[in-house]
Amino acid sequence: MTSNAVPVDSWIALLRGVNVGGVTIRSADLAEVFRSAGFTGVRTVLASGNVVFDDPEHEPGETAHDARGALKRRIERALADAFSYEAWIVLTHQHALAEVVDAYPWPEADEVQPYVMFSSEQSSLDALLAFSAAAGEQPDRVAPGDGVLYWEVPKGSSTDTAFAKESSKARFKPHVTTRNLRTLRKLL
Repeated sequence: MTSNAVPVDSWIALLRGVNVGGVTIRSADLAEVFRSAGFTGVRTVLASGNVVFDDPEHEPGETAHDARGALKRRIERALADAFSYEAWIVLTHQHALAEVVDAYPWPEADEVQPYVMFSSEQSSLDALLAFSAAAGEQPDRVAPGDGVLYWEVPKGSSTDTAFAKESSKARFKPHVTTRNLRTLRKLL
């Protein structure tokens, strides 16, 4: 399914582990941290740690890898200072996210949940993909994407399948975060 054209190219921060496992952050407080850090056009989407924002100093499409890493660390420090937890984010931008959404490999259906898994470590995505392949016939499907994994699981099974249990293991928690495809569209 193709998303609508993205008129701007704002940054998107996807926070890992927010409003689960004891880390509770209100959307208004989250937005204020971003505004206080000097970002503009800040908006949060749902209560699961999704922030769209602009950085007057860095344009998403033009930011070098080192500058992008510095921006990511700056945001993580601001979050850690404000909320007293070990913050970790995926930092992307709307055009890149639109490409990820557009590349979702399966037609959407009412009986399944469409997910996209992001990680700061490609090796984690590779390990999860290998696990899925080795697990054989499963009720869910996993496919590689450009720096992401696509995951489709029957509704009501998002924590019950072998793949779901593997992806929630402690070794992946520090750097893997998952979003529903429908949530990602709201960030565009």
